[in-house]
Amino acid sequence: MEYRSSVDIYTEWDIVAARQLGRNKAKEVGFGTVDQARITTAISELARNIYLYAGKGKIEITRIFKGDVKGISIVASDEGPGIMDVRKVMDDGYTTSGGLGAGMPGVKRLMDDFDITTTQGEGTTITIIKWVR
Repeated sequence: MEYRSSVDIYTEWDIVAARQLGRNKAKEVGFGTVDQARITTAISELARNIYLYAGKGKIEITRIFKGDVKGISIVASDEGPGIMDVRKVMDDGYTTSGGLGAGMPGVKRLMDDFDITTTQGEGTTITIIKWVR
């Protein structure tokens, strides 16, 4: 049984591939359809941000276990310019792409755990986790 899978993000089609991989892995782990949609939406947002702002990166999906509880970990990483102001990016309604601005705050709300590490000129890594309830 494969626990870790990834999709390199270079094109808009890779965003679709990452979403599909996320949905399949979420289903395998045992998430219901609502949580599958949450996970897929979060992956879509992260992959889209890689595509728009970094140009290339990776979405890595891992099945995780903590005692009797199982879940899914998604790591979005890139070697892009980094995020100038993380606090601003985490404000509801903030957008630089003309989107709806659900962005990072939306991803954080959809998941159980959210961590962001960014370094100017080196890139960004965002780790999100969802546990089966």
